[in-house]
Amino acid sequence: MSGQPMPCDAAELGTLFLFEKLDADQLARLCREGRVEKFEPGYVYREGEPATCFFVLLEGTLVMSRRVGADDVEINRTSQRGVYAGAMQAYLAMPDRAHYKGSLRVTEPSRFFVLPAETFAAILQDWFPMAVHLLEGMFFGSQNTQRTINQRERLLALGSLSAGLTHELNNPAAAAVRATSTLRDRVAHMRHKLGIIASGPYHREALKTLIDIQESTAERVAKAPALSPLEASDREDALSDWLDDHGIDGGWQIAPTFVQAGLDTDWLERVAAAVDPEMLQGAVGWLNYTVETELLMNEIEDSTTRVSNLVNAAKQYSQLDRAPYQVCDVHELLDSTLLMLSGKFGSRITVVKEYDRTLPKIPTYPGELNQVWTNIIDNAVSAMNGTGGEGTLTVRTALEREQLLVEFRDTGPGVPEEIRGRIFDPFFTTKPVGEGTGLGLDISWRIVVNKHHGHLEVHSVPGDTRFRVFLPLTAADPEPAAVDPGTPAVDSEASAADFETPQEAS
Repeated sequence: MSGQPMPCDAAELGTLFLFEKLDADQLARLCREGRVEKFEPGYVYREGEPATCFFVLLEGTLVMSRRVGADDVEINRTSQRGVYAGAMQAYLAMPDRAHYKGSLRVTEPSRFFVLPAETFAAILQDWFPMAVHLLEGMFFGSQNTQRTINQRERLLALGSLSAGLTHELNNPAAAAVRATSTLRDRVAHMRHKLGIIASGPYHREALKTLIDIQESTAERVAKAPALSPLEASDREDALSDWLDDHGIDGGWQIAPTFVQAGLDTDWLERVAAAVDPEMLQGAVGWLNYTVETELLMNEIEDSTTRVSNLVNAAKQYSQLDRAPYQVCDVHELLDSTLLMLSGKFGSRITVVKEYDRTLPKIPTYPGELNQVWTNIIDNAVSAMNGTGGEGTLTVRTALEREQLLVEFRDTGPGVPEEIRGRIFDPFFTTKPVGEGTGLGLDISWRIVVNKHHGHLEVHSVPGDTRFRVFLPLTAADPEPAAVDPGTPAVDSEASAADFETPQEAS
């Protein structure tokens, strides 16, 4: 909104830390080409409007806020003379992206020195041409560097995930190959055994009974109960003794297979009662092949199901066949990421899920949220590996502050208080040179805050570090504007760090 015009006093401008080094002619030009305006309580400008002016507080109290979902979240509140906001990077001459990315309001009648963005840019070019070139170079150089390192970060993450996925796929695939080879041998033996039985002097009714026993045995294999090691050992001894007592050769080899299939001595008694004594040896051997065949087919099914689940998890993680923006269940995203990263956990890191399954689906960019989960989980695992490679990672979801909360809690050494405020800064890392780029949490911050209009915070003490991601339950717009998390946008308004104090500016 427009303020009430007021006289501009060059001497007053000279008392502000921002202008204290300017000479009388420069201060006079500021008054001549700028203006002083008084604003009543309310908004000076709103988020999303064209960034047309540069504001410097002369007197009063201002509040900066950002839009998060349907709410305005306060970023900073100050009465410090000389703090500034607005079109601070107008000298970059990027009008297509020069919009206020936050809102500025005053809580009491307040005076501002106001410079139009074009005038602010021209004055900087005239007075500080070398500084402008340096600032432009630093800005665009940092942007290009960040983009390059971000691509490298993603490639490193992709390589790590690919290695883990390959390892996870290799185990069930190898198991399926082994089981298939063994199955072929067992089926061949079953055919041979069946030929022996069929050529023997056995009645048709006895053979029919044996076939019925085979069918019921196959059904029992599918419903085999899980036994403790002690229970399995006791049952193996009992079956081995029964087989020896009935003259069955190799009973000690057959017994473990029957136990695994959930068979016991009562079942063997029914088999003995159903066939003639001279037929029992062949019948038990044939049924043993039947059991082994069923167990091998179960193993193949389990292995191929595992492969299928891993492939589905990879598709879910990468979102290759899904729209970039959609309403989804965050628990599916979390599960796919945890599965993709399971190779990193090892046997000494325990993963605990505390999901609130009653939470609604929310509008998200799922592929990029998976990147957030990956960065946070990878940091947590690295922290716990640094303390002996053991610990607990707890992933919790809940409804908090009228938003969906995803919390990652690890038992690592924690984030030292002196660096806690810097962990989301680009290129800041505590990892050794070559092991981290310092962009993981910066990317995560921008995906959560800029793209999803959420919030990301960290609380840490030794043994209990929590990264808390807050996501709106509804979208501010039907389709939020896409922002490349690897490309920093020109900030045409003041964030919390933009409100400098004299000490910070010195």
